Amino acid sequence: MSIAQPPGAGDAKPRQADWARAPERSNMLALRVICWIALRCGRPIARLVLHPICVYFLLFSPGPRRNIKRYLFRAIGPQAGWSDGYRLLHAFASTVLDRIYFLRGRMDLFDVRVQGNVPVEAEAIAGRGAFLLGAHVGSFEAMGACKHQSGRPKELRLAMLMYQDNAQQITAVLDAIAKPGLRPHIIALGRPHSMLDLRDWLDGGGLAGLLADRTLPGSEEAGQQRGNSVTLPFLGHPAVINDGPFRLAALLRRKVFFMAGLYAGGARYDVHFEPLADFSERVRDPAERERLIRAALESYVARLEALCRAYPYNWFNFHDFWLEDSP
Repeated sequence: MSIAQPPGAGDAKPRQADWARAPERSNMLALRVICWIALRCGRPIARLVLHPICVYFLLFSPGPRRNIKRYLFRAIGPQAGWSDGYRLLHAFASTVLDRIYFLRGRMDLFDVRVQGNVPVEAEAIAGRGAFLLGAHVGSFEAMGACKHQSGRPKELRLAMLMYQDNAQQITAVLDAIAKPGLRPHIIALGRPHSMLDLRDWLDGGGLAGLLADRTLPGSEEAGQQRGNSVTLPFLGHPAVINDGPFRLAALLRRKVFFMAGLYAGGARYDVHFEPLADFSERVRDPAERERLIRAALESYVARLEALCRAYPYNWFNFHDFWLEDSP
């Protein structure tokens, strides 16, 4: 999604994509060892490995630690301390570990509770397709696991729109262990054919998931829908959010749903779907279209804020989200 920078935005445009330029903090050998432990020793043993990993990152990652502290102060309050930072990192590590089991089809290990999925399924079954807008909150694999639950007239087709150049190592390892059909289809953003691939996928009744809480780099690349960086209050402080996903949904005339697969501790995940906007009807008045896009964006931010307060340890945006480190 290309960004049209609003007046007064300063250096928000380049710094919104800083997360994608950060070096990937992973090691292929370590990733393979963790996958081996997870698959050979089982989830209870593998979860023991998470504790030293979380302690390491809490102690030796000053940038993410600073951003985690800022977030927790706003989501929980000034009483948030080291234990809260550790709980957040442990929740993140737990969801990464559980991706292995979700991708192996081990749904028997989890208690996944789904709410609000009926309207989403109706769009897919009718062959219209829909957008599912989430955030770096919880686990996308938990949402993807819903499509394999029994009792549906046909399996739901789910694709993920994503920027693939970040976290390539962990993605490669997880791709290698996934069972056929359990890894969501990927539509890469920033490619010349991205829009055509997305349109064809939706026309076939597919669902397109997108994490809409980060502005993507490569803003001038072909195949991306132009969007504006909009400043809105989030957890009591102004944050820059891009409305490109909503403009994309309006362009392709689809319904938009909010999605979140929230880790509730232990083996439980709470999966939520909520309607956000309906762009299926043609709107000829540009002013009305802009109003609908702005309303959808505000609704998205409000739902995300509510989830961060209800599930504060599910926020996995460890970069400078509020742009507070600018000169």
